[in-house]
Formats: sequence, C-alpha cells, structure tokens
Amino acid sequence: FCFLSQVSPASTLLDVKHKFHKACPQWYPSRVGLQLERNGPFLKDSISIQSLAVSSIITLYFTDLGQQVGWTTFFLTEYTGPLLIYLLFYIRLSTIYDQVESRKNFRHPVVHLACFCHCLHYIRHLLETLFVHKFSEGHTPLKNMIKGCAFYWGFTSWIAYYINHPRYTPPSFGHKQVSYAALAFLMCEAGNHFINVALAHQTNSGNRTCFPSPTYNPFTWLFLLVSCPNYTYEAGSWISFTVMTQTLPVGIFAFLMVIQMSLWAQKKHKLYLKRFYPEVRRKAAMIPIIF
Repeated sequence: FCFLSQVSPASTLLDVKHKFHKACPQWYPSRVGLQLERNGPFLKDSISIQSLAVSSIITLYFTDLGQQVGWTTFFLTEYTGPLLIYLLFYIRLSTIYDQVESRKNFRHPVVHLACFCHCLHYIRHLLETLFVHKFSEGHTPLKNMIKGCAFYWGFTSWIAYYINHPRYTPPSFGHKQVSYAALAFLMCEAGNHFINVALAHQTNSGNRTCFPSPTYNPFTWLFLLVSCPNYTYEAGSWISFTVMTQTLPVGIFAFLMVIQMSLWAQKKHKLYLKRFYPEVRRKAAMIPIIF
C-alpha cells in the first residue's frame, strides 16, 4: 500500500506516477501501470485526477509492467540490426563463406541490386523513426524488443546468407523479372514513405476529426480503397523483393510479414470504424476486396 497525499485534482496520472516513484524509488514511472480495478485496462498518463474522482479518496491498482524501453529506441535497435547484418554477408566475410569459392564465382548484378534495395528499405525505416513518426506515451516492455530483434535479425541473417552466397543462382526469367520486380519494390517504398508522411502530418496538425484523405500525390490515392495503405505498400515491398531475388527465405519472411500486417491492419481498421465510420465503412483493411 502506498498513500499519496496533497494530489491536486488537476494532476495527471503521470504526476501520480512521479509521486509514486519518489515514495518507492524502485518503480520508475514508465514501469508503473495504474488501473481503477484489478485486471482492468491500464489508464493513460494524460488522464486527469478530477476525471476519475468520485470522492476525495481514489484507489488505484498498481502493476509492474517490467523493464521498459522507448519506442524510438525499440525501432532504431530493431532496424539497425538488419542493415548491418546484411552488409556483413554482402562483403562475404571469410568466417561465413569460403574465400576461394567467393573469388571464383562472379556476382550476378541482382546481388548488388538486392543489397541496395534491402539497405534502402531499412534506412528509410530508420529515418522515418527519427524524423517522421510521432510516438505517444512511448514505452514498451524490453521483452518485446528482444522478440522483435530476434525475428528481424534472424531472418535477415538467413536471407543475406542465401542471396550473397557464391553459389547463388539468379532468377529464372533473368533481366526482365529482376527489372520489373525492382521497379515495383521502389514504387512500394515510395508509397510507404508518402503514406507515413501523410499520417504524421495529420497527427501534427491535430486534425483527428476525419479519416486521412488522398492528396495530389498519386501514392496517397490508395486511401480510397484501404484504411491501412502503409501495410499494403510494406507487403508489396517484400513480395517484390521475393520475386526479384527468387529466394525461399525471402518468400517465407514475406509470407509471415503479410500475415502479421494483415492482423495489425484488421485491428487498426476496427478502431477506424469506431472513430471514422462514414469514411471507412466501404474500405478494406489492407488489400482491396480480400481484407
């Protein structure tokens, strides 16, 4: 039990967490979850005490959320790993590949193109994390970051090992397959970026009364068909990368990413339906007609 006195009605729950931290130094604010009832939903830091008060005494239940990391740290760590890991395989370290075999075998141009596309993808993610995305009340359990890093870093190692292997064979349909797939990849990357910028602009302007609408930019026209076009473009990037490299590990990774993003899109679509029903009701979540 921890009793906090002299808490003004205008105080927020974040202020309460700071007072709680002073009383119990081992529980820093981002690790504290507060609930009005046991097993109830966690309350947001921005909620004021006066909105909860029914008397001069309020009982809140505390849950230890575990060690926390900021969302910016989470994404920077998750995306920096694949960028560096892929480059280690690309330079064909002697500890990974046989050097005699590496010198003998000519690298097909698609190997260099795949490295460029892969690096472009994660550099875009890193730059958007730093300069585009805005994270609210940004903390997540450390275990989530460990799981995310294990997934992305592990798959990147598997993907990079095969594509940069001295015995890698190019796609079956040659230059045409590589060119069309690379063009589709670049278009999806551009589309994903412009959608993220549009969503960030809506957040920064404070206009949350209506669903994001397409602009003069053709890449934003996907808002007419789906409510989560950023996931559509992300899935398109990995499918294009799979076609471009024609590699099984990439295909498996793309398949898992499409499943995961479709689940995220369905969840976000339900939230959009509650907030923007008239604008969203005729849209799909991620893929037109199907999802």
